Amino acid sequence: MTSKASSRRQAFRQQVAARQALLMPGAFNAMSARVIEDLEFQAVYLTGAGVTNMSFGLPDLGFIGLSDIAEHTARVRDAVDLPLLVDADTGFGNALNVHHAVRTLERAGADAIQLEDQVMPKKCGHFAGKHVVSTAEMVAKIHAATDARDDPNFLIVARTDAAAVHGIDDAIDRGHRFAEAGADILFLEAIEDLADIERLPGLFQTPLLINIVIGGKTPVQKREALERLGYGLVLYANAALQGAVRGMQQALGLLQSNGQMTEDPAIVAPFGERQRLVRKPLYDELDGRYQSD
Repeated sequence: MTSKASSRRQAFRQQVAARQALLMPGAFNAMSARVIEDLEFQAVYLTGAGVTNMSFGLPDLGFIGLSDIAEHTARVRDAVDLPLLVDADTGFGNALNVHHAVRTLERAGADAIQLEDQVMPKKCGHFAGKHVVSTAEMVAKIHAATDARDDPNFLIVARTDAAAVHGIDDAIDRGHRFAEAGADILFLEAIEDLADIERLPGLFQTPLLINIVIGGKTPVQKREALERLGYGLVLYANAALQGAVRGMQQALGLLQSNGQMTEDPAIVAPFGERQRLVRKPLYDELDGRYQSD
């Protein structure tokens, strides 16, 4: 554990604890994380759905494993300095697997890990047909996660999908149990009722994350309204993904229809902008520095 990582995690913990509805977009690779940082967001989320969709062309149905998400974590960590919350699905197995996942992802550069209480193989939180494990099994996973971390400021985010399976009261009860087990942030997924969104932060001492899925089940709310309610984090896990897909469709659709494409900044990022984002000037400078005579 480096002092830089520890300081970043401690600062992130304090930001979340302030309950000021910190906006956190999701990244699906290093380049999308670089764009998030360039736009001056203060935290980034590595989305399992995004990695599954964009790297494998598959739906979010539990197809990726620990090695996949660890590799992407290391790439994103190398690309940006932002606090990084990593989607680890169910922890890829039982409590022992969770213990290993936390150790692996902390070493890879994560600052926080998200675990959920779905049955493997999991599904996107806004899909139908979900199933959840017992509260006791998820509590054991949270205990394993808190035991495994080296840095006490490495945050454990506990997600429950119980609202869609057993109802909001069970989700609330699970949230309290998860907080008692040591979860640092609570994530009640796919809340559909605006009244529930408004009352949930007042029910917990532990900060809450709310996930806004564009086209999903949770009603979209402005960040300022969620700040007034007292949410700690506002996650837009796949806004970048959906924007990237639409951008590709528009650009390539234009190429297909016209048979050619020019550098139109309304359609594509200019060549120079792409080089800026991947820090080519830095590597040009390094190339010159290391040239042999």
